[in-house]
Amino acid sequence: MAGTLKHVYRDRWVRFHSLPASKRYPEHEAEYDIVLHRYNSVLDELFHAQEVRIVATDWSHNPEPPARSARHALWHPDARHWTSICTSERETDPDFITYDHLYVSRTRWQSGLIDDLLRAVADDAAHGVMITSPSFDRIHHPYDGGADVLLPTTDERDALKQRHTHWLSAHPGSL
Repeated sequence: MAGTLKHVYRDRWVRFHSLPASKRYPEHEAEYDIVLHRYNSVLDELFHAQEVRIVATDWSHNPEPPARSARHALWHPDARHWTSICTSERETDPDFITYDHLYVSRTRWQSGLIDDLLRAVADDAAHGVMITSPSFDRIHHPYDGGADVLLPTTDERDALKQRHTHWLSAHPGSL
């Protein structure tokens, strides 16, 4: 779901890498510091002291969400189940039908607020995370290796890209 933003809203999307030289995973605390600095810097620019929605995803083979794992509860403590979505609607074998269960919380943004969750994302332990404005016109989707950002206009996207050109990909498709 969050991973489709770059395809659907290409004119308002930008991707930032979380480590120099497009390195995907941090290996020591100094690299975690860089990852968290980059995530929080962009989040501060998008949401400084504003109300945000924090969305995180779990999955299962059942339409009803399972009990939240202790890890998920630690990373996203105030989250409540929002909705569940079948992610394999074309699948006919019941053993392969899966559901994404979205959990959401509301809070006023401040830097460092979700560092535990962002570290879990950087380690590929948490997936489908989005930090959004209440209207969902600004979305920050961190993933292991970077963050996809969706802004309301192309001009806002371009201005954000200009402020962080050294975090952009050299790949021709900006990936």
